[in-house]
Amino acid sequence: MQVYLPIAEMSVNALLVLGMGGLVGFLSGMFGVGGGFLMTPLLIFIGVPPAVAVGTQANQLVAASLSGVLAHWRRGNVDVKLGVVMLIGGVIGTGIGVWIFGVLQRLGQIDIAISLSYVFFLGTIGGMMMLESSRAIIRRRAPTAKRGKLHRHIWLHGLPFKMRFHRSKLYISALLPAGIGVVGGILVAIMGIGGGFLLVPAMIYLLNMPAGLVAGTSLFQIIFTTAAATLLQAATNHTVDAMLALLLLVGGVIGAQFGTKVGSRIPGEQARLMLATIVVGVALKLAWDLFAPPLDVYTLSVGLA
Repeated sequence: MQVYLPIAEMSVNALLVLGMGGLVGFLSGMFGVGGGFLMTPLLIFIGVPPAVAVGTQANQLVAASLSGVLAHWRRGNVDVKLGVVMLIGGVIGTGIGVWIFGVLQRLGQIDIAISLSYVFFLGTIGGMMMLESSRAIIRRRAPTAKRGKLHRHIWLHGLPFKMRFHRSKLYISALLPAGIGVVGGILVAIMGIGGGFLLVPAMIYLLNMPAGLVAGTSLFQIIFTTAAATLLQAATNHTVDAMLALLLLVGGVIGAQFGTKVGSRIPGEQARLMLATIVVGVALKLAWDLFAPPLDVYTLSVGLA
């Protein structure tokens, strides 16, 4: 069942794309993370131009984040004030990221920039997750081992423009959450991901935010930054394919329902280790594609009249 993607300028198997959306949705529901960092590489693997994969994936994240934040909102797990401060930084970062994206696209370097970004971030974050989850499993089996301090105060906590966030019981500089939002906005624009795998650890370890409020607050600002990224990418860089986004969204919604049920039965440490293994595997595949010789070698000959 072939469908034509007008922006990507190619035909794809609709069932394959639906299956990919379902698989990433399943993994998202199972592990409790956004699937952008997996979906974009998968789209690249089947031949979708990286620029279109990034722009379209950002569109899909809007619906996925909205669904997640509504569930957290009903439980009271969203710090709106802190989320708005992060959102201000996120919008600024999105604008910067879309501008960088456009410059790289005009220079003809956007595809390699996206691939290198994924190799670096997925490899680094996946390796750190693998190390942390392995240590957590070891600590669980050896409960007498000493544990370090959960929160440590660093020089960033002495920055000016302090604000009080009553829901999170924090009194910190507004520059911290705003800076985290800027990084998230740039990631959304250039890599087509919500940035949760970076934002969540930053909110926990840099802001010392209660773990129960982190996911909901992160998703709250991701909704608006991904929406802004989608509009800017469509208007300035023309890289959002509505047909592709629709197929991915349908598959993702269905897959997430099954993934949530399976994920509730897997211990947290083992789930993180499984996710880390998948992330590292995707990074290695992207790295291999960057350096491996192409299957088809093309030659260009110029005839002189």
